[in-house]
Amino acid sequence: MTHQAFILSDTDTQRVEVVLAEGMRHYEEAYRAFLEQYPQFKETLALDTLREQEYNRLDQTRQIYLDYTGGGLYAKSQLKQHTEMLLKGVYGNPHSSNPTSLASTMLDDEARQYVLSFFNADPEEYMVIFTPNASGALRLVGESYPFEDNGQYLLTFDNHNSVNGIREFAYHKNAPVIYTPVVPPDMRIDADALLANLDKAIPNGNNLFAYPAQSNFSGVQHSLEWVEIAQAKGWDVILDSAAFAPTNRLDLSVVKADFIPLSFYKIFGYPTGIGALIARRSTVEKLRRPWFAGGTITVASVQGNAHFMAEDFAAFEDGTVDYLNLPAVKIGLEHIQKANIEVIHERVTMLTDYLLKQLTSLKHDNGSTLIKVYGPVTTEARGGTIAFNFYDPDNIIFDFQIIEGLASAANISLRTGCFCNPGAGELALNITKVEIDACFADKDRMTFEQFAIAMTSTGNNQEVGAVRISVGIATNFKDVYTFVQFARSFLNVKSQGLLFSADSA
Repeated sequence: MTHQAFILSDTDTQRVEVVLAEGMRHYEEAYRAFLEQYPQFKETLALDTLREQEYNRLDQTRQIYLDYTGGGLYAKSQLKQHTEMLLKGVYGNPHSSNPTSLASTMLDDEARQYVLSFFNADPEEYMVIFTPNASGALRLVGESYPFEDNGQYLLTFDNHNSVNGIREFAYHKNAPVIYTPVVPPDMRIDADALLANLDKAIPNGNNLFAYPAQSNFSGVQHSLEWVEIAQAKGWDVILDSAAFAPTNRLDLSVVKADFIPLSFYKIFGYPTGIGALIARRSTVEKLRRPWFAGGTITVASVQGNAHFMAEDFAAFEDGTVDYLNLPAVKIGLEHIQKANIEVIHERVTMLTDYLLKQLTSLKHDNGSTLIKVYGPVTTEARGGTIAFNFYDPDNIIFDFQIIEGLASAANISLRTGCFCNPGAGELALNITKVEIDACFADKDRMTFEQFAIAMTSTGNNQEVGAVRISVGIATNFKDVYTFVQFARSFLNVKSQGLLFSADSA
């Protein structure tokens, strides 16, 4: 994606600095009030100690990190433990039986078993297929699912693009694709519409249903009960857990989805090149890979023009797995286990509740609202991801790229755009199909900036993206308090009064 480089005016950056400095003078008082409002927060103070020990680089560099949905942070001890393992051992390609290969195989098997244990998945029922990330896991399902045999694909408007992308495999095999809407303003699945679509399962067919346990756009947590309901009606279920797993307990002995894609860096930050598809063995038997690679076959012949696929997870792990980094997966999950996912969840819930209450209470002097949240404004069935936009006293939207620029100048890391979730974004921002169709007409290729310009030319004066913040394992009260002060710096400011120049970067 091409981004615009904004040169912000000194007036705007200085205004933000002044408001932040004023807010910090009241920090201790605000923290005492917060603890009175959320007394259970004291039960999570072990995470403050963890931050001091494992994530102290945040405070040393004065960074306010609010992009946990984009990527988790790694702990200092994870790197030390993994580095020590590499320095003390000799590890070879696991596709052999020599001593160094067997050493790698043993560590990689330990990581595989620990993933199953962490998610309470019975190894007799589930297998772990290591992939580059959650997107790689989803591609495995999409390319291998037998859509051509009485198949169809059902998904919701609220899905990551990697889930949307599976529709191309379905289209290629002439299988129907059905979208179920989510309903603004809370952005929850239209239950009646979903039930009606689930009733369209093809008898004895290959019906695939995909939805996110937690939206990477709005933070909505869609009911895990849809898994069992869908399966009872004849659907195989992809439960996209990439945004859910970092701060919530996912128990696969209770929620028995067929395919669970994960990116481990979103859970514990390091390593960044490994994900997994946790797959139900009985459903994996349906999958038929469209090709083979090194590591995925037992025998292949050039003269015989034939091959035999390997069994189990090996049939899906193309080439040589990232065998030196796989042990770091176990190390990372052990770190999360020690920190306690339930404690992380409770802290994230309280900090999210504080943010929602504070941000939605900000009003300009004329009474108009500064911030519009896309999604629930309470913590009921929602996670620590909040999407929103800023509006000036005349209800004119602030360019989200300017918000990002000013946040960056204040060392606040957040995310802007559509977050690879166009369906939820289109509904939240009231972008219509007519406007979308006009935008895509006669276009072979388009950047996000060109898309924004095209949308403006259709007469839609709304933004085509939003601001997103998200909290996680190392977030403390000071982080969220600082962001609230940053938001306050836009009170009574006209959006057209923000001066900047833009150059392509």
